[in-house]
Amino acid sequence: MNAPYRLHYAPDNASLVIRLALNEMGLFYDTALVDRPGNGLNSPAYRALNPNGLIPVLETPQGPIFETAAILLWLADRHSQLAPAPDNPDRAAFLKWLFFASNTLHADLRILFYAEKYIEPSQADILRAGIRPRLRQHLGALDAEAQNAPDWLHPDQPSVLTFYVACMMRWMALYPPGSDRSWFQLLDTPHLQKILMQLETRPATRAAIAAEGLGVTPFTSPVYANPPEGSAI
Repeated sequence: MNAPYRLHYAPDNASLVIRLALNEMGLFYDTALVDRPGNGLNSPAYRALNPNGLIPVLETPQGPIFETAAILLWLADRHSQLAPAPDNPDRAAFLKWLFFASNTLHADLRILFYAEKYIEPSQADILRAGIRPRLRQHLGALDAEAQNAPDWLHPDQPSVLTFYVACMMRWMALYPPGSDRSWFQLLDTPHLQKILMQLETRPATRAAIAAEGLGVTPFTSPVYANPPEGSAI
């Protein structure tokens, strides 16, 4: 590596969350494109970094890290940015919502996107229909918390959590391609909408837009990625 960090990524995948955090922190990093269409996730070299064969992986001086929330928390603590410090009174509230985003919202989102991995393909649309109300409920809970405007879920102060949520809301508006997405309306979560609008103006986001071909409004009015390299699917 020529930089302290190397991000193994595919455009508009969960690695986007890590890219945004690295950009916002002003950290120097290399990237390595994972060839998803070419089965790069199952290559021996990639499986050595993440035996689960998922994106993202961040190579660090302390070894490779996988799992989005783990990478975000490690970066935030190591660089004292984008999250309350361990001795901050807000730390407990931040942690519970970060892991809610990872373990509940993101986990349910994977079911929506990859329903055929969880049930017989003929039943996939039924499973998707069942998971959508849960996703709306999760977003409502986050929006209610955003109304309280804690520093780590606030339009004027980005955090690893706000970038994470913004990316997931982007994907809800786009994926899976060709399916009913009328269930998701950004206006239903006005406090989160304000956060997404502010994030779009930040240099970190503009750099990610250029790197992954995300379009000018990647969170509030997203379009499918047109990346300079690789494929989002």
